[in-house]
Parts: sequence; structure tokens; C-alpha cells
Amino acid sequence: MGAFGIIYEDDSIIVVDKPSGMLVIPTPKNETHTLTNLLNRELDSRGIEANAHPCHRIDRETSGLILYAKGKKVQQLMMEKFRRHEVKKAYLAFVHGRSNRNSGSIDLPIEHKRSVTKYKVREQRRDFCIVEVEPVTGRTNQIRIHFKAIGHPLVGERKFAFAKDYELKFRRAALHSYRIGFVHPLTNKSLVFTSPLPDDMEKFLAANK
Repeated sequence: MGAFGIIYEDDSIIVVDKPSGMLVIPTPKNETHTLTNLLNRELDSRGIEANAHPCHRIDRETSGLILYAKGKKVQQLMMEKFRRHEVKKAYLAFVHGRSNRNSGSIDLPIEHKRSVTKYKVREQRRDFCIVEVEPVTGRTNQIRIHFKAIGHPLVGERKFAFAKDYELKFRRAALHSYRIGFVHPLTNKSLVFTSPLPDDMEKFLAANK
């Protein structure tokens, strides 16, 4: 697990690149080595009084971009944008198997709530696909659940599929939050941020041409 990186920061928002393996917020076990705690320590060290609050979640295994607000008021403004589907998020995922479709939409409920995931196949390799994924809704583990449901679980998936059923191995679910776009809640400027694939996913690609 590496260190987090700040991609963008102003008086009201922070865009952070999270390493795989790091929790965003503490679970009931009260871990202290969470992204939110570390980010707030960083702000404290710079004498910034506002607390950083996450505006959405990505799970421990997932790497990539996550948006924070400085203060509760900005957090509420950003969370309202998420509720209205005004924040565009895109992920890169490696999924088992070859796809007979170049793009599609998965519309399957999760815990009785409508859940929709759009995807485009960027590249087909011998035993897996590189897929660009846009979750329309934001259910917990939505991408992982949806790709398992259509018979293409994420490479490295252990929560929703049996890793031993697949020859390709990876130490985590191969999912990276690589792009986020939104209108700034205070300046109304359109912002788009991207994050390159992390080293572990790049190495996997190099080893599985």
C-alpha cells in the first residue's frame, strides 16, 4: 500500500488519488490508518482548520480518485450533485473472459434498489478484457456485483467469485477509479481529473499480453 496523492486542492474541495488497500473511513474496528484521517492530519500540519469529508466512497481494494470537501456545507452541496447524477465517474477494470459485446448496460437491482452500470470494452486480451465502466447509480460494490452477474467477474475478485476458479491471479479486485468530472459547487467551473493506472495493474498488463 502506497501513500495517497493530492491531485487538486482549493479552498473548498480536494481530489485525492487513493492507493489500493487503504480504507476511506474507519470501520467499527476504528482503524486510524484511513485516508480521511491521514488527509486531515496533512491539513492540520499546514494549519488548515477545515476538516476534509469524503463526498462518496470507493472500497479498500479499489485504487484511484476520490473527492473530498473542506467542511460539511461543501460536502452537502457535492453529495446533492451525486444524488442528482451530476458527477461523472469512470473506472478501469480487468474482467475475466472475452466479451462478445463492445459496450453495454447492466441493469440489475442490488438489495432491491435499481442499479445501472454502463461499460465499454477497451481491449480484449487472451483471457480477460480491459473495460471502461461508468456506474450510473452508486450502490456499494456495484461494479463488482454487476460484472459477476453477467459472468465476467473482476480479475482478483474474492468477495463475489471464487479466485481459484480462474487461472489469472491478482492480489485484489482489479478496479481503478480513473476519471471524475463535475461542476465546482462554488465557482461553477467544469472540472475533470484523471489518474493513470497504478503500478500493480500496469505490471499485470505487461505480464499478460
